Amino acid sequence: MAKTAAITAPRLKALYSEKYIKELQAELGLSNVNEVPKLEKIIVSVGIGKNKDDKRHYEVVRNTVTKITGQSPIDRMARKSIAGFKIRAGMNRIGLSVTLRGARMYEFLDRFVNVALPRVRDFHGVSNKAFDKGGNYNLGVVEQSIFPELSFEETQHAHGLQITFVIKNGNKEASKALLVKFGMPFEKEGGAR
Repeated sequence: MAKTAAITAPRLKALYSEKYIKELQAELGLSNVNEVPKLEKIIVSVGIGKNKDDKRHYEVVRNTVTKITGQSPIDRMARKSIAGFKIRAGMNRIGLSVTLRGARMYEFLDRFVNVALPRVRDFHGVSNKAFDKGGNYNLGVVEQSIFPELSFEETQHAHGLQITFVIKNGNKEASKALLVKFGMPFEKEGGAR
């Protein structure tokens, strides 16, 4: 007989289902537990930009995203032609993206909030204004060097990341309340920098 290891849920997922759902329902004054905002997926994307023809840069970005997320990224294609950037519709490899769901999503969120964000220089919190109409939150990371999974050599080619937190049943207030529960450090409103 083969031994099976006990599978444990990620820390934030367990906290959400055991504690945060009830707290959010009470805080937001929701009558039904199904109305409570829920993190559906996290999308991590990187644009190749001016280095779209450099295969070495592409491989560095691909390896970086794979190490950070624990999942292999997919290539993004251009939807429109943009003459100023020398991009034609259908051109391949203008960017990479990864969609995280389930256990990997919660583990990435935990590492991002508790390990990576505190490593940002002169950090005053993430913006309160990055919510869209659906309650999703978009966050830009200037340099990939804040992630501890990467070695010094892997951070020599600096590039940014775009992280989108897709939240179900969220408006701006409900989504922010959910992200605060997960430990997202928002900047103080009206505070001096």
